[in-house]
Amino acid sequence: MPQQPPDPSTVSPPRLDASMSLLNNVMDHSLDDGYAEAAARRKAEGGALPQTLRAKLWLAAGLVLAALVVTLGAAQARISAPVVAKEREELIDRIEAETAAADELEQNVDRLREEVGERQRRALQHQGGDLGSLVALLSGATEVTGRGVKLVVDDAKGSETDGGGPRESGGFSDTGRVRDRDMQRVVNGLWESGAEAVAINGQRLTALSAIRAAGDAILVDNKPLVPPYTVLAVGDGQKLSTAFQDSADGQYLHALRENFGIRSRISAQEQVRLPAAPSLIVRTAQPSTPGGTGQGTADTGKGTS
Repeated sequence: MPQQPPDPSTVSPPRLDASMSLLNNVMDHSLDDGYAEAAARRKAEGGALPQTLRAKLWLAAGLVLAALVVTLGAAQARISAPVVAKEREELIDRIEAETAAADELEQNVDRLREEVGERQRRALQHQGGDLGSLVALLSGATEVTGRGVKLVVDDAKGSETDGGGPRESGGFSDTGRVRDRDMQRVVNGLWESGAEAVAINGQRLTALSAIRAAGDAILVDNKPLVPPYTVLAVGDGQKLSTAFQDSADGQYLHALRENFGIRSRISAQEQVRLPAAPSLIVRTAQPSTPGGTGQGTADTGKGTS
């Protein structure tokens, strides 16, 4: 069947831009379907901001909050700083005040101790009658000056690293440290050799003085002494020196020097000065009453009468 030609009245005229169909498509559909869908979703959500911008806003808000916290902390520290400084100053003032009070009390104790010692010495001199000076000398209640000897006893070299305890009564242990019993024998030897007064490192000895040991330290009347031990004795210097070195206690000291390296040297002195004993307690005796036991009464305490 032959094809009928088209009716010119029903055929639309061709478009002038028919040859530019690609450009027409781009102009009519400027956005991709994905972009169009995203734009529609954003419009449906009320124009919400992109996720990245929202995160930036949250970060900015966090930074502002942190800055606010730091600012408040700094302000609080600045406000409390004067309070802390004031409390510290008050504490320092209290410490200084208590230290000053303790120093004052210590000075009062020393003053009272000297006053008591002076009164005790006067009491000894008064009770001694015509022999008051001799009583004061023998009791250690007064300072002594005169000829005498100076004996220095020191540990052996390197004895600080030695072990071993005090020497046993039956012999010596291998140690070069000066012990309390060594000093006891030295002092007793000086008394026996004719010394009238004796002091060790400025500590005056009396008839009631004690030389003891506390660990490796030597105590004289409970006062610790450290080597070298300087012993001053009042007496006829040359005779006292010779008599001591020839005595059994002088030979004992010589044996310590020869066997254990303990150092000692003795020399006669034209003048030595010995202080008074630091503290004396006067003890007095009274005759018993008729019909009594015949024994006197005595006050207890350290000292002599």
